[in-house]
Amino acid sequence: MYIAAVSPASPGATPGHLVWRLATKWRTSVDRALAPLSLTHAQYVLLASLDGMEREGRQPGQRELGDHTGLEALYVSKLARSLEAAGLVERNRDADDTRVVRLALTEEGRAKVRPAIDAVQVLLDQLLAPLGGLDDPRTTDFKRTLVALLDTPLG
Repeated sequence: MYIAAVSPASPGATPGHLVWRLATKWRTSVDRALAPLSLTHAQYVLLASLDGMEREGRQPGQRELGDHTGLEALYVSKLARSLEAAGLVERNRDADDTRVVRLALTEEGRAKVRPAIDAVQVLLDQLLAPLGGLDDPRTTDFKRTLVALLDTPLG
């Protein structure tokens, strides 16, 4: 089956097509921005999320971090092991529940994630500029819409 190319501006562009295009554009841009820091997008998501959770005073387990990021628990475990081997993350069994593996950034991990967060923030500012920026009510509405779509069960 041949599917004709559809411009994002085309009236024939479906919402699904536009979501795909935006997700692809975002991922590609983040990958390019993180390449000089030797991080993949998935590694960034784990490190930046862990950084944010630690700033809130939390030391999440792998499952909690998976729930937060939307990454599968098995993939979080694999990423955490590779980031531990790189010296960016510590993995420790929970003292009260040995089934839980708690994650924490190392000093090297904190030093690596800060410039990555800054680089991605520049991209986010560029992405949201047509909506008036991060603090604009249109961005708040856009975020609310995205949350509603993410909360909608599929399949």
